[in-house]
Amino acid sequence: MLKKYEELSKQVNLTRAFTARSVIYRYLNRTNLIRYPELSRLIGCEAFIKHENHNSTGSFKIRGALNFFHHMSKEELEAGILVATRGNHGLAMAWAGQWFHVPCTVVVPEGNNPEINRTIESYGAELIVHGEDFYDAQSYCEELVDSAGYYYVQQGNEPEILNGLATMGLEIIEDLPEVDTIICPIGGGAGCASLLKTARALKPDVEIIGVEAQNAPSFYNSWKKGEIVTLDEAHTIAEGLAARSVFHLPYTILKDTISDVVLLTEDEILEGIRMALTTTHNLAEGAGAVSLIAAYKIRDRLAGKKVVMIMSGGNLNMDTLKKALGC
Repeated sequence: MLKKYEELSKQVNLTRAFTARSVIYRYLNRTNLIRYPELSRLIGCEAFIKHENHNSTGSFKIRGALNFFHHMSKEELEAGILVATRGNHGLAMAWAGQWFHVPCTVVVPEGNNPEINRTIESYGAELIVHGEDFYDAQSYCEELVDSAGYYYVQQGNEPEILNGLATMGLEIIEDLPEVDTIICPIGGGAGCASLLKTARALKPDVEIIGVEAQNAPSFYNSWKKGEIVTLDEAHTIAEGLAARSVFHLPYTILKDTISDVVLLTEDEILEGIRMALTTTHNLAEGAGAVSLIAAYKIRDRLAGKKVVMIMSGGNLNMDTLKKALGC
């Protein structure tokens, strides 16, 4: 099966990333890359944050959603699209679907962030609650496709979604061509894989470090074993990292090229949320804050380097914020 995705990975490339940027900039502004002195002092490097949390819908996912819709035909999307999500992917697809006048149905697991659910519905999408986790929601989508004829968008396996996400990497290298290391969260793997493809095409020696929750090390385990591993469960306070399995296309891109992966405990993730608040005055969701605390955790190897940390999203629910603050 991986041979299929090895072929697909050729469609994720620098040329298509530049094409995607011309599409995305019709709807979005480029996000800021900001150096933070206090964060730099704590880590012992020149610390920069790529503020994907400042995008529309509050995360990097909107880049991929817009590029996906642009490249699909009306016939392919006639019955509407179907997505599974814990949050940011569903928000992005529902928001972009409005622009392209495509009906969107979003499946979320039980107990999903109610604030995310309400926002998805406010973008005009139909919301379905099903399953215990994201993996269950994905499985239900496959059942619905057979019965209802939707176009099921598997976010990590759509090359044009990855090319849209890859525009992050273009902006980083343009704004900081001397960057040494980029640290990026890994859930399903699409963001990190697309970033790696673009950044390495422009700067082959740049170090790309992924970050996962210790409670949901789906890519890490797959990377170490040399084949895709599906976890029995993936419960973490960082909802964007709660993936029981990495997507096939990102795995194919990352497995032989990623520099390293850092695993974080739940307490470390909460500390990352606090660190984002105190050093950058930004409210980052768990997945959006992990790059900062991962950099702090490996600060000895980053000493003196120019390091970019991806703040992938800012859709933090109130309960997690209270927990992070000890309220």
